[in-house]
Amino acid sequence: MQRRIFLGTALSLAAAPDRKIGKVETLFKTPGPHPNGLQATKEGLWIIDQQNNKVYLVSYSDGKVLKELQTEADRASGITFDGEALWLASTYSRELIRTDINTGKALAKYFTPGAGVIYKMAGDPPQRRSALSKPAADHAPAPAKPAALPPSTAAGTGAHGLEWRNNKLYVAVPPSRTLYRLDPKTWTVEMKFPTTGNRPHGVGWEGKYLWCADSNYYGFFKHDPDTGAVIEKIMLRPDVDPQPHGATIWNGEMWYCDDVGVVCKFKL
Repeated sequence: MQRRIFLGTALSLAAAPDRKIGKVETLFKTPGPHPNGLQATKEGLWIIDQQNNKVYLVSYSDGKVLKELQTEADRASGITFDGEALWLASTYSRELIRTDINTGKALAKYFTPGAGVIYKMAGDPPQRRSALSKPAADHAPAPAKPAALPPSTAAGTGAHGLEWRNNKLYVAVPPSRTLYRLDPKTWTVEMKFPTTGNRPHGVGWEGKYLWCADSNYYGFFKHDPDTGAVIEKIMLRPDVDPQPHGATIWNGEMWYCDDVGVVCKFKL
């Protein structure tokens, strides 16, 4: 079963055509030290920071902070907006938190489907860090260390990327390598499909299709949200470009953040 799942993922990745893009543009530094989730709205760009657990609403043009809120998340990695409130992926408490947009206080907290310990699988892309995180001359990989087995009591982590559409919550969960569609009224999983890589992150809508970033593949994968099929892919340059973490789409452009503290974009 594991072999069939892996082969299916590998074949779908190989079959998906590449979308060519122009140069990735670095726009501005983020107000927090480690941004890990983005959500575009007409009021501005929302950023969730994984270190200080603050959310910021910033201007698209220059990153000027329009609003700043302290939240109840624990090292959050995703954010979206349902028209009334923010949703936060509280990664290390393995919760999805509906949050007051004016105070940052939790309105409700829910468990994350698929949360747990991230596992390794044959054929996984290597664990990558940002090209911006250290000087170019220091990009040589460190010597491999013997893998330590996680204890059976390890609680693990939860969700990363979040999106909202038609009163449904879309959730990318790295431990299960799965993207879920949830009914937030009943907290029922309505459908799910496997993500392409082992480190799915930000998600964003382009028309009817849902893009999902993967930080280790250093790319983006366009899914049919009804079937999970990969329609297209965008592969960045891991030795040059900022690493994709949080992502969102605004006016035909992919906006994404590198967790070293910058917001970037490219035209789709």
